[in-house]
Amino acid sequence: MELGLFHMPLHPAERPLVDVLAENTEKIVYADKLGFAEAWVGEHYSATTEPITSPLIFLASLLPQTKQIRLGTGVLCLPNHHPAQLAGQVALFDHMAQGRFMMGVGPGGLASDMELFDVLDANVRNEKFVEAIKIIKQIWSQDPPYDIQGKYWQIKITDNIIPELGVGYMQKPFTKPHPPISLSSMSPDSESVSRAVKLGWKPISANFAPESTIIGHWKKYVEGCEAAGREPTGQDWSVARNVLIADSDAQAEDWLLDPKGSNYYYFDYLWKVLKVADYTAVIKPDINMADEDVTVEAIVKASVLYGSRKTVTDKIMSLRERSGPFGTLLMAAMDGSGKNRERERLTMRRLAEDVLPVVNAA
Repeated sequence: MELGLFHMPLHPAERPLVDVLAENTEKIVYADKLGFAEAWVGEHYSATTEPITSPLIFLASLLPQTKQIRLGTGVLCLPNHHPAQLAGQVALFDHMAQGRFMMGVGPGGLASDMELFDVLDANVRNEKFVEAIKIIKQIWSQDPPYDIQGKYWQIKITDNIIPELGVGYMQKPFTKPHPPISLSSMSPDSESVSRAVKLGWKPISANFAPESTIIGHWKKYVEGCEAAGREPTGQDWSVARNVLIADSDAQAEDWLLDPKGSNYYYFDYLWKVLKVADYTAVIKPDINMADEDVTVEAIVKASVLYGSRKTVTDKIMSLRERSGPFGTLLMAAMDGSGKNRERERLTMRRLAEDVLPVVNAA
């Protein structure tokens, strides 16, 4: 098993963006020094709490500051972009990263972004997602002339082509035939997990999904592998989790339930957002619970791997035994306000130096 970081990121709305960017930069640089294998950063346009509008621009700043950590978009919301622009931008970034780029894609999950880009209709959003990735891959697979006629986008360079000058030619990625593609999933028994595996993509299970959803995702992963005719090793499946490691189980629970704690803030925020969106099923400890019976404390306890080093080690091993041997554990990056920064750095260090060796040895 490898370790990674997954940043939405999520911060209090009043924090200055410049401070938030510095904090997330510092966190990924520190993860690189600890030997974390991956770091993912999300994309949101219309929320000051989720403030990174371009993960590609942000991750580009990290390339010269890190040495080995792979950098991924978590995710590029394809319905919100013209596919020709993304094809060119991703190809450029892949050359800059020289093999350290992972292309996470998805249809998007923030309602205000959906309204902004006029894709509130789920069917339209999913159709645009499928069409966009198809167009992007086709652009990367050929030279001009380009004449790709889709339902939502038409890509055409047929007249203004000068081969000897390179005019009319679109850039292809550094990685052949293209960077590894990942798809995030958060719903119980999500078909997107099996679909990703069938396509040769890497599925990522969301950190705020309860453990029952992770177990269900393993079943879908196995289905996808069987359909693709390959063994379900779990190595190409990543599971994101909130993790909190303290000196003792009691101290960890105190930190976890601290109203000023970053995990408590994170799940309190998500619960409120998902209630407004009427999409609470993805985060409930028990899908059959009525919304009025759900508390933030119950969500936090069900969704976070917390405790002493030994307890967290045992919880990870138990989850892998019940769900399947996921290849990468992605620790969700939290807000670092107040005491939370040191608690998070301590968790990262203990996860890398104390927990991971024991898990892998077992």
